[in-house]
Amino acid sequence: MPTKLSHYDESGKSKMVDVSVKSATRREAEASAFVAMSPRVLKALNGNPKGDPLETARLAGIMAAKKTADLIPLCHPLPLAHVDVQLRQCENGVAISSKVKTTAETGVEMEALVAASVAALTIYDMCKALDKGIEIREVRLERKSGGKSGDYIRKK
Repeated sequence: MPTKLSHYDESGKSKMVDVSVKSATRREAEASAFVAMSPRVLKALNGNPKGDPLETARLAGIMAAKKTADLIPLCHPLPLAHVDVQLRQCENGVAISSKVKTTAETGVEMEALVAASVAALTIYDMCKALDKGIEIREVRLERKSGGKSGDYIRKK
């Protein structure tokens, strides 16, 4: 486990990590988020006049993963091989999962987290007219593989 943050130089200034000496390897990451909403809003998801909020959110998550380096200042632009975003209506909201794959010198954890986050924000945007109290919760990395730090799986 590293003992210091990687995105700072010796004087404390922000820096982009130099990955030029690393080999490109297969890397994957999965993230999740949850959008908590009232039963009234959940019921309205299926007849939304703006369109299907879940499909719109799925596409927004995919598009966001591809723009991660534009959103997060020190992220490297990566050639994404695959992005998958799944949304599932639950009893008290919408569960979101994202999966991102690449072959690159650095991982895709941020791309998976951005995909899940933007999908959740899109659901909020599509449903906020009914309830401004919708909550986005539990945005987190679930799993990652590849790279120097090895595999990570969130403990349940």
